[in-house]
Order: sequence, then structure tokens, then C-alpha cells
Amino acid sequence: MMVRHDEHPNHGDCCSHKNAQDAVIPFGVDAIYICPMHPLVRQPKPGNCPICGMTLEPEKVLLDAAPDPELIDMTHRFWVSALLAAPLALFVMGVHLSPNLPHEWLNSSLSRMVQMVVATPVVLWGGWPFYVRAVASITHRSLNMFTLIALGIGVAYTYSLIITLFPQAFAQFSGGMVLDVYFEAAAVITTLVLLGQVLELKARNQSSNAMRALLDLSPKMARIIRADGKEEDVPLSEVQKNDLLRVRPGEKVPVDGIVIEGHSSVDQSMLTGESLPVEKSPGDKVTGATLNSTGGFTMRAERVGNETMLAQIVEMVAKAQRTRAPIQRMADKVSGYFVPAVVAAALITALAWWIWGPEPKLAYAIVNAVAVLIIACPCALGLATPMSIIAGTGRGALAGVLIKNAESLEIMEKVDTLIIDKTGTLTEGKPKLMEVVTISGFEQNEALWLVASLEKSSEHPLASAIVKGAQDRGITLSTAQDFISIIGKGVKGTTEGRPVALGNAALLSTLNIDPAPLSAIAELLRAKGQTTMFAAIDGKLAAVISVADPIKATTPEALKALRAEGLHIVMLTGDSKATAQAVASQLGIDDFEAEVLPERKSEVIQKLQAQGRKVAMAGDGVNDAPALAQAQVGIAMGTGADVAMESAGVTLVKGDLIGIVRARRLSCATMRNIRQNLFFAFIYNALGIPVAAGILYPYFGILLSPVIASAAMAFSSISVIVNSLRLRNTVL
Repeated sequence: MMVRHDEHPNHGDCCSHKNAQDAVIPFGVDAIYICPMHPLVRQPKPGNCPICGMTLEPEKVLLDAAPDPELIDMTHRFWVSALLAAPLALFVMGVHLSPNLPHEWLNSSLSRMVQMVVATPVVLWGGWPFYVRAVASITHRSLNMFTLIALGIGVAYTYSLIITLFPQAFAQFSGGMVLDVYFEAAAVITTLVLLGQVLELKARNQSSNAMRALLDLSPKMARIIRADGKEEDVPLSEVQKNDLLRVRPGEKVPVDGIVIEGHSSVDQSMLTGESLPVEKSPGDKVTGATLNSTGGFTMRAERVGNETMLAQIVEMVAKAQRTRAPIQRMADKVSGYFVPAVVAAALITALAWWIWGPEPKLAYAIVNAVAVLIIACPCALGLATPMSIIAGTGRGALAGVLIKNAESLEIMEKVDTLIIDKTGTLTEGKPKLMEVVTISGFEQNEALWLVASLEKSSEHPLASAIVKGAQDRGITLSTAQDFISIIGKGVKGTTEGRPVALGNAALLSTLNIDPAPLSAIAELLRAKGQTTMFAAIDGKLAAVISVADPIKATTPEALKALRAEGLHIVMLTGDSKATAQAVASQLGIDDFEAEVLPERKSEVIQKLQAQGRKVAMAGDGVNDAPALAQAQVGIAMGTGADVAMESAGVTLVKGDLIGIVRARRLSCATMRNIRQNLFFAFIYNALGIPVAAGILYPYFGILLSPVIASAAMAFSSISVIVNSLRLRNTVL
């Protein structure tokens, strides 16, 4: 592991938890291994985290990753240890519980030697990884759960070993009584801790397997169309940008791209969670790994390899699972003081039993000190937050909600103000032809045919909407001549020998045409949020044509749900005030601002933040990137610009506001789960340590066996893991 030391010259290779959060020197190698709980711990080879002792994981999710060697090793150690520890525990327990078997059997030289022979491979070989990690924790001055485990098992085993090999060693402290050995306790504790490690590793592997399953959704082959027109099936890795690909019915789309020819319905449920297929026509985007349903089409590859949406989803989820939520800082801070406090508590327990306990005092002192060390193991505390983050971000990915970092996931729960961009967020972001109102003497389709044929030569988004609208109505377009674009006014030219002009009132003024006969209609259309243009044909006023950006079908429902969550909705848009007013009225948004420049959006957010509000910003364009970065939580539409997604903490794959509702619910569910986990972790320790120390013994004669303490410690970790995995079934 490489950590910068210029700010901490007094520390060794790895500092304390605090210092490990300093900048990490990047490696120029392909495989980087990091700690899931301390992501700033990085090294170019497998190993264990020197802070918490956990196994380092590959930074990138690989489709062809080999089985986890740590899980395999721990599983082998567990089963061998269990096969040896189980009969040993049954024998000791049977003697203790049976009225017919004399207790002296356990303390005979032969019995002790047999117990030592059976327990030694469990303690030394089975528990070896714990000792290695414990030594590393001491070396790096970062005491952790393995410090306590190694101390507890080591003390119990060493004490029993000395009594077995040197029976008179503690004779002067035994008060003449025969001292018990605790080989079975050391063996069973080792086995239970191994079981906890196996369950934990399996739970972590489930997340990695889920990510690999996502990657595996991509087809292995693609059908490429060569320059000579021949088609050939090639491995997906050979597909390059701009290659032409054939996608047949029932096949998966190989990479991200654009439909060039053909029509089909594509099942995008793996990407958006929506079951209804989406119609795809020339010019529409298609995403790799989605399923082509009915028709075949030809597409041009745009994003291949690690650039595809699926690969980016997997990478984003993997990164989010390795980030740390602010709430974890509290758990980390507690853990930093917790382990030394537990060691001190164990020493005080041993001293108290040594001074005031009954005979044999030494045996009671050691047994109760070991119980304190074992039951106080903070493994559940360490798992509480990371397990919930891993499960929560994985669940979000399946619902089309991509969380960039754990901090955004935590803050989303606290957001009370949501700022929304209009175009592409509330609306579809694709202008559509809405109305064609003609004046007497002109047919509607005729006017649209002439105007759309002229607009074929324009690259303006409104022109594209008119052209597509005409084509959707079955109108075959002609080619215009003498096309001229007049900045700020409109366009003019000749279609089929007839002069045609389309633009605003200023354009008609230059042509000496009065727009008054259609001005009232144009004003009514503008009040509905539509952009209007006047059409002149043969030197006469012919029609008013309107184009609008339709509101997404899911927007009203989503806004209703967000208001029910207590969020204050603010709309900011660069559109005109009339258009903004129309959209705001239609959606019931009272707080809005129109004709807003990009820098103004950031200013509005800063003003709200200064009032103490927690602000989330949702947008999809390049102009939204500064505001997304300024907000406590930036929410980008997956259908928008890449720079917007880079600036945001949350990305909605489908690109509608229902995703914000899901993100909010996911945040609340995850944070509730983390708090439950922390409660489980703290309550076990709060109740267990005093009981293990023997606080109940003077009143009820109850002592907590180290074996029971180990079982309770393992159960606390299992409780945290099982509770975290419940997030996978959360309804969003």
C-alpha cells in the first residue's frame, strides 16, 4: 500500500484511520486492489487492509473474474475447523451436563492431551489469518476486530496449553483446585469467527456477482456489415466506433448506437425497469444489451467497450459501493476508541476477578477477560454502513437509479428543495409539431408540405420538428431551392417554384406581409407554451405553425409524489416567460424563473443554501453542469449530456422524474437500514460487555462463557448482513 507521508512524517507505511484518508499515490498498473470499508487503501496486489484487516477487492468488476480465493480459503478453514471443534465441544459439554460422567475426566492428563491435539490445528491453522491481521493492526497502530479476536483466542489457548504441558505452573494461584482448560472454547470461537467471515465474504460476493450478471447481459457476438455489403458475425470486442451492425428480431443490441435503417420495438426493461417496449426508428438511439423485439434494423456503433451505458452503469455502481457515507465517520470515530477501551475493560475485568473473585481466581479472571474481548468484537459495527451502501446502490441500479457516491445517497434523504430544469427534465426535450392553422385560401396539408420541404435545408431543432411532423402525417416532401436563413427572423426559399417563408413577425415585415389576421391565434398558442411561426406562401400570409416540447407523461405523477414527500419544487428554465408560465401552470408549479442563464441557476441554489435549505438540482444539459455541481445533490437525466452526468451525484437512466421519487425512497430506505444496523451493533456491545465481565454473577451466579460470547458476536454480524440484504427487495 502506498500512502502519502509528506504531511505525516512520523508515521510508518500505513497510518491510523484518520491518516489513511489522505491522498493516495496512483498506480500505473491495471489491477488495483482496495478495501471496501477504506477505499483510500490501495495496492497493486491482493492482500488485507492494514486498517480493518478485511480482504482487499479488485477495483474494477471483471466479467471473467476467478472465484474469490479468500472465500475458498476461509471456507476450507471453516469446514476443517468445524469437523474438529464440533466433537471436542460435544465431549466437553457432555461431561459438564451429564450426571453420570465424572468431571475429573476433563482434567485428566490424557483428556487434556487429546483436547490439545484436536484444538491445536483449529486454533493455529484455522485461525492463522486472524493472527496475521492482528499483528498488522498493531504494526500499523490501527487496532481492529482482529486484534480482539486474536487476543481472546490466543489467551484462552495459551493458558490451556501451559496448564496441560506444565501442570504446576499456576499451582500457587489455584488455591489447591484443579484448573480447567479451555481448548474447546478456543476452537469453537475460532470456528464461529470463521463462519462469520465466510458469510460476510459470500454477502460481498453476491454484490460483485450481481454486477457481473449485468455485464453478462451484453451479447458475445455482433453482426457487422462490411464495406462491400457482406455481413459477418464477429466477437463483440472487435466492434469499433462507426461500424454498421445488423440487429435481427430476438437479438440483443450489441453496443450503444443510432438506428440508420429499419423500424422495431426494443425491450429496455434491463436498463429502465419499464416493461413496455419502445419504438425505434431511424435517428433514434439504442443501448447495448437491450432486447430487439419485433423488427430488424441497421445501426451505427457510437459507444463500444467501456464507453457503453451498461459498462458505465457497472462502473458507477462499483465506485458508489466503495465510497463512504458521512454517517460512517461516526462509526469510524467510535471504532477508533472502541478497541483500546475494550482491551482496557478486559484487563480491568481480569484484575477485578483476580482480586475479588472466588477460587480459582486465575481461571475466572482469564475466562471472563476472554469473554469481554470476544463479545466486544466490533465487526458488526464495521459492517453496518458498507453492507447497506452495497445493497442499496445495487438495488438502485436495478431500478435505473445510479448512485455516484454514498454521500449523495445519504443527503438525498434530507433534501427539502428540488430545483428542476424544464427542457429534457419536465419535458421530453424533443420539440414536436403541434398546430398548423391556415388562413382562408390555403389547405393545411398543402401549407405544411411547402413549409416542411423548405425546412429540410435547415439544421434548427424547430425545423427538424416540422419536418418530422409532416413525415408523420404521411406527407412526401420536395426539395427547396434558393434557401436562405435569416438570423433572428427565419428562413425563406422556393419550393416547387413557389416562394415560401417561415419565421417571426419581423420576417414578414421585411416581406411587406401583415401577420395581424393570425396574431390572435398565435398569442393563444403561445399561452399554451408553444413556439409559433408565421408561414407566407406566394407572397401572402398562409398559416401559423406551432411547435412545443411536450411534458413527459410521468411528470405530473412524479411531482405529486415529490410534494407528498414534503419537497418544495422550483423550476428554472432558459425559455421565455410565456412558455415557462404555461408549463408551470399546467404542472401546478408556483415557484419558477424564466430566461435563466447557467450562472443564474448556481446563484439561485447558493441563495437557497444560505437559507439553510438542502437543495437537489435535476437537469440534463451542458448548461446545467455548474448548478448540478453546486447543489448538495445533483441529479442528471441519463438521456442528457455526459458532462451533466459527470457533475451529478445521482443519474436516472430513464431520464424522468419518477426516478427522483425512486432515488428519494432508496435514500430513506438505505439510511433507515444503516441506523438499524448501527443499533444492532451497539446494543450487542452495550449489553454484552457488562454481562461478559460478570456483572450478573454476584446477583444471579450467571457467567457468560467465551463460546456463548463468540456466538453472540457472530450473531450480531449475521444480523447486520441479513438486515442489509433486505434492501435488495425494497419497493421503489
